[in-house]
Amino acid sequence: MKDLMGMMKQAKAMQEKMQGLQAEIAETTASGQAGGGVVSVTLKGSGELESLNLDPSLLKADEKDILEDLIVAAHADAKRKLDALIQEKTQALTAGLPLPPGLKLPF
Repeated sequence: MKDLMGMMKQAKAMQEKMQGLQAEIAETTASGQAGGGVVSVTLKGSGELESLNLDPSLLKADEKDILEDLIVAAHADAKRKLDALIQEKTQALTAGLPLPPGLKLPF
C-alpha cells in the first residue's frame, strides 16, 4: 500500500509540474526569418502569430508572390523553433520518468 501512496504523490507532483510547464510554454515566444531576414515572424507558445515584420523593400506590387512565400517560410521557421523549445522543456521535466516510448507531452 505504501507504493500506491507513493505513486499517487508522484502523479500529483507530475501534474503540478506539467501545469507549470504549460504556463511557461504559454509565455514562450519563438522568432523565425526568411529571405535573409527581410521577413520575420514571432509566434507565441500556443502557436499564435504574435508579430510580422517586413522589410520595406518587399512592398512592391509585382513581388506579391515572393512576399507571400517568404511569410510562409518565416512562419515555418518560427514553428520549428517553437516545437523544438517545447520538446526540450518537456524532456527536461520528464527526465528519469518511466514513460512509454512515443508518449508526447504536454498533451
